[in-house]
Formats: sequence, structure tokens, C-alpha cells
Amino acid sequence: MLPVGEVARRTGVAVSALHYYEQLGLIESRRTAGNQRRYPRFMIRRISLILVAKRLGISLADVAEVFATLPMDHMPDSHDWHRLSRRWQTQLEAKKRELENLQRELTGCIGCGCLSMKSCRLLNPDDVYSEQGSGPQRVTTDD
Repeated sequence: MLPVGEVARRTGVAVSALHYYEQLGLIESRRTAGNQRRYPRFMIRRISLILVAKRLGISLADVAEVFATLPMDHMPDSHDWHRLSRRWQTQLEAKKRELENLQRELTGCIGCGCLSMKSCRLLNPDDVYSEQGSGPQRVTTDD
């Protein structure tokens, strides 16, 4: 069992963040007779995965959803970690496809040069502004 300061030092995570992760149910500590937090050593792995998830753009809500399927009282096994990895891999692939589509649209828009409100897929997807009549529909004045 490790004190909160040691876990913070070893993971590079602020003590306040550890408390927050605990409030969210992502990690768990036990209390000593003197009411001090102590973390099992395997919580360091969970904290490391939280940091990796944040770096990958995975929300803490998504981390909590996945962590809810992991045991809190002992180190998850390799099957648990593979399942978690596959799920996040799927999410990353979807984000990658989304970014590639945006990149193609941006390249087409810059290459086109028209900035047409009528036909531009970035400024006016599916020509939604045509329903509001002709003329500049997105121009606003700040009087």
C-alpha cells in the first residue's frame, strides 16, 4: 500500500487529481487507522491508463465506463486489459476516419476557392441555408 504522496510522485499526477479520480470512481484507496489514504500498488497502472486515455482524447466519462468493468479490488488480468485496448482502438479508428473526412473537405474547400454558401460542404453542408432564402445567411452584425 502506497501513501497518496508516493502515488503522486510515481505517476506525476497531482494529489488533487488523485482525489478527483477517486471521486469519479476511477481509482480507490483504503484508509489507515489515522484516516490517511493508501493505494494498492496496482492503482498506479489504472492511473497510467487514465493519463494515456487523456492523451488519446478519451474522456474521463469513457474511462469511467470502461473501468466500471474492471475489478477494483485486485489487478485486472491480461484479458481485461486487451478488452479495454480493443474498445479504445475502435474509438480511435472512428476519430481517425472523422479527421480524414474533415481533411478531405478542407483540402477541397481551399482548392476550390469559391467559398460558395450554396455548394460548400464545409460552410453549408447539405445546402441547409437555402431554406432561409437567397443572400448571405451567416452574416451577422454586432451593433
